[in-house]
Amino acid sequence: MSRDLSPYIGRWVALADGQVSGVGYTGPEALRAARHNRPKDKNLELRYIEPAGGEPLTLSPILEKLYPILAKLDRPVYLVGGAVRDALLGRASHDLDFAVPEKGIKTAFKVADALGVPAYILDKERDIGRVMLADEDTSLDFARYRGQSLEDDLRDRDFTINALALPAVAKSSASVIDLFGGLDDLQNKIVRQVHEDSLTDDPIRGLRAVRIAVRFGFTLDGTTAGNIEPAVKQLSNTSAERARDEWFNIMNDRPHIALRYLHQLGGLRIVLPRIALLDGVEQSAPHHEDVFEHTLSVLRWLPIVEQVVWGETAEEIDPLTADLEQLLQPYRPLLQEHLARRVSGDIDGRLVLRIAALYHDVGKAETQTVEPDGRIRFLGHDKVGATIVEARLRQFRLSNEAIQHIKQIVRGHMRPLLFAREPQLTGRAIFRFCRKYSTAVLDILLLSLADHLATYDGAGEFDDSWGQLLELEQQILSFYSERFVVLEQAAPLLSGRDVMDHLQLEGGPEIGRLLRLLAEAQTLGEVTTREEAFVFIEQTQS
Repeated sequence: MSRDLSPYIGRWVALADGQVSGVGYTGPEALRAARHNRPKDKNLELRYIEPAGGEPLTLSPILEKLYPILAKLDRPVYLVGGAVRDALLGRASHDLDFAVPEKGIKTAFKVADALGVPAYILDKERDIGRVMLADEDTSLDFARYRGQSLEDDLRDRDFTINALALPAVAKSSASVIDLFGGLDDLQNKIVRQVHEDSLTDDPIRGLRAVRIAVRFGFTLDGTTAGNIEPAVKQLSNTSAERARDEWFNIMNDRPHIALRYLHQLGGLRIVLPRIALLDGVEQSAPHHEDVFEHTLSVLRWLPIVEQVVWGETAEEIDPLTADLEQLLQPYRPLLQEHLARRVSGDIDGRLVLRIAALYHDVGKAETQTVEPDGRIRFLGHDKVGATIVEARLRQFRLSNEAIQHIKQIVRGHMRPLLFAREPQLTGRAIFRFCRKYSTAVLDILLLSLADHLATYDGAGEFDDSWGQLLELEQQILSFYSERFVVLEQAAPLLSGRDVMDHLQLEGGPEIGRLLRLLAEAQTLGEVTTREEAFVFIEQTQS
């Protein structure tokens, strides 16, 4: 009959035939005790004893691989932070943070060696090492306690729901360590700072509080909400990259809700002042919202357009998006690759599009005019907006490639509307649009759909403009995917040297002009051979 192990809750035991031979706070400590107490015992079994009565936690599968490794470590290891919170919410995290009393970097390299994967020093001063598991798309960070004890470490965290710890070998909710009321706040769906200086200690937490509340549908407690604006005012004391990365996290979730909440709390005018200035900038019909609310509506509709691109059932989202399904379905591989592409660093195509959507009308605050008949206009707001977004993104230290692409989207976001007003759209006009904006064409088309749906509130009274926009986008998508992309990758029929030799000209602007016009004619199928190309440049020469 096995012995009652409840006296050893929270510790390791070494068992021989069901009997306790040794006890310790780590696996090796329990084994040493067993060898000292009962040296004749063989085939010892190591077991971590958890409290009874808890629920199984939703944990990352990688932890199963870690259990035998952690059992051999000579120091306790705790899973901490968001991974514990997510496990209690039934969500498995892919990025796991661990706290150890000492030797965080050394622990990371030991674990990496046992798993046969790479590790590196993340922060030497704070003794943090990272283990990378590319196959599982997972990272494991091992850090020395923030302070002298686990309690110090948890006290130094941002919010009570993140100030939870779990022995890394435990699997039950009964083993969760809660020193600051995080379990109650999780149950009551509250985001609460751990202590009165939590946000001012790290101003980035002011943005993170809003993001977490929106992500989980929680609310900020009164004290935490009141500290958002003072904390965000101190962002200048942190690196631009950290503020940028937290902004990216907001944009990747439900940005229309998070940005409105941040604005209500007084933080938006500090983080994104040009966006906050759009509040109260009125627009004429068919718009039914001011520029700020319209911008948030675009950010509400854009993820729905993205979902259609990724093949989710349109009718379950909104009946109107059935039209989007019909339009976008043939071009899904092209659009999916475009949104998933890595633009630079951690910035993918989807994030680039969302940032452009946030800033697409930012120029309206500076360009608003009122006509004698009362109609409000914003002439040139696309150009002004492109300048504004470039300046802000440079402050956030985005790559030049990402900045230029976002500028292109903002600069060109009005083009589909202007095209739709033309009695007939020519192939030459489509080609020149594609040549000018290149891959940003796809972003402009997706943004235009969200912009239109936001303007008419989705279910509003649609005139012919919706059908005209869908028809226009179908023409452009067809041309772009079937002709422009293919011929852009094809070798030109003539080189600059061919043109100079044939026309007996020196190099100069005329050669470039002829080559551009020849490329246009080639893409449109008007010129298909070198012989036709020579005739074309003869006829086109100034």
